[in-house]
Amino acid sequence: MPKRDISWTRRNDAGERVEIYVEQTGDRWIFHSRERRPEPWQIVEDPPLEDWLELLDAVERRIGRQLMKPLEAERIRKIIEIRRQPGK
Repeated sequence: MPKRDISWTRRNDAGERVEIYVEQTGDRWIFHSRERRPEPWQIVEDPPLEDWLELLDAVERRIGRQLMKPLEAERIRKIIEIRRQPGK
């Protein structure tokens, strides 16, 4: 994983540990996940809202350390806002 990628772990609905990492490509964020270390990373086509919120938190911390621009947090907030709308 390159340094600019963001990663974390969470538990799925069954209580199993899931590793998540997100890479930024241009203005897109590509989510990847895997359950165990030797397994290959799988692209997550429709990441859940909790992953978008976790990404926003990580980006805001990086903005505070001047590793990212505030524009990135605004883009993610817009995506989260769209996802929270009924029917999305």
